[in-house]
Amino acid sequence: MFNFDENIIRRNTDSTKWDFNKDPESVIPMPVADMDFRCPEPIIKAMLEVAEHGVMGYSFVPQELKDLFTQRMKDLYNWQIKEEWQVWIPGLVPGITTSYKAIGQSGDEVMTTVPVYGPFHLAPTWADRKLVSVPLLLEDERWIMDFEAIEKAITPRTKVFMLCNPYNPGGTVFRPEELQKLVEICQKHQIVICSDEIHCDLILEEHLRHTPTASLSPEAEQMTITLMAPSKTFNIAGLGCSVAIIPNKALRDKFNAAKAGVFPELNRFGIRAAYAAYKECEPWRQALVKYLKINHDLLYDAVNAIPGLKMNKLEATYLAWIDARETGIENLAEHLLKFGLRVVDGPVFKGQGFFRVNFGCTRATLEEGIKRIQEAFATEI
Repeated sequence: MFNFDENIIRRNTDSTKWDFNKDPESVIPMPVADMDFRCPEPIIKAMLEVAEHGVMGYSFVPQELKDLFTQRMKDLYNWQIKEEWQVWIPGLVPGITTSYKAIGQSGDEVMTTVPVYGPFHLAPTWADRKLVSVPLLLEDERWIMDFEAIEKAITPRTKVFMLCNPYNPGGTVFRPEELQKLVEICQKHQIVICSDEIHCDLILEEHLRHTPTASLSPEAEQMTITLMAPSKTFNIAGLGCSVAIIPNKALRDKFNAAKAGVFPELNRFGIRAAYAAYKECEPWRQALVKYLKINHDLLYDAVNAIPGLKMNKLEATYLAWIDARETGIENLAEHLLKFGLRVVDGPVFKGQGFFRVNFGCTRATLEEGIKRIQEAFATEI
């Protein structure tokens, strides 16, 4: 029904992933976290309708999208959110920075775990805050939070804990009991949790379910800013349509004040794409996850057969986190580029000795990428 093997030419389309680095055409790019798949047809139809209307004026988020999103939270997580909790924003990264700015004062601390998605540890500087980072633990092929280290690192100036769930990179889907432990620690120290849940629809393991942190309890709701979007799931990141769910009115008011005069309003392309995605594209999403799971397994088997490399199984996302510390190579991205493969080097995520590979691509592209990884490390050990 859905052709994820279709080879769509993305070069010369102003694609950050394919064009920004001006690589030779022989290079395969697997860095930036968007996929090479065509968007679901209902989204494309919605985009054409907006374009054919011909007037590109200002827009607002309509009631039908808010209602649809409210119903989605209830259907998926049994989480009964209210319309007024929704703050629609043009992207997750602006939401992260705004959360930091909204809570505490200049010089206060933002805590997160590492390695982690770059803006988590870059945004504190943008918001005039101090970063406190706590390393994750690797246990039974899962990256997990070190709660003892987290609590030890907290000071009176720690105001925000930035959580990534599912985790990027590393792919962990945190269990309710793990999230509850974090909530208890943050509640004890009066810390607000900002929970980036943008990959929540991309769970690769059928037996696992995503749990929004705020859905755990009324107490968790009141101390959490939840960030979600259809962007990663339906490959519409460039349309800039995300939502912050903020039940606590005082927090919501601070968030709105922090973004005032900075954020543009959402555009109608993003709004209609989000509505079509949530309304009509669930069959596509289910087929996508199955395709990504096969890609994951191919990459997992191939990487773990290469001496010096180790990849742990991902529970979610299409972003593999590969351990190459045994190779002793300092700049892994540069090394792989010599073999025609562009990836993201681990230090971007505060993870020296690792690199991240985006397997949200056609199987043919992935297989060629695997060949280049094999060639790059064939003589390194």
